[in-house]
Amino acid sequence: MINMARSIQLSIDGELFSVPCGITVAVALSLTDQAGCRESLTGQWRTPFCGMGICQECRVTIDGLRRPACQTLCRNDMMITRTHS
Repeated sequence: MINMARSIQLSIDGELFSVPCGITVAVALSLTDQAGCRESLTGQWRTPFCGMGICQECRVTIDGLRRPACQTLCRNDMMITRTHS
């Protein structure tokens, strides 16, 4: 459940952000104007597409592990790194 009154802190590409508790990483990226999850080999930013983790367009590195942003809930002090080509 999203708790707008309570927020957590996380890092996106080394920059600290405060986001509502209970949201996915994909939503956090969107709320912080960092909607692109990864950059393709041709330089295009890829964003969440299916919302189910099947397409893998939203994969990011979270605390050192590759994860789908649309299926991963944010945690306090999470470190998210988007892939740049």
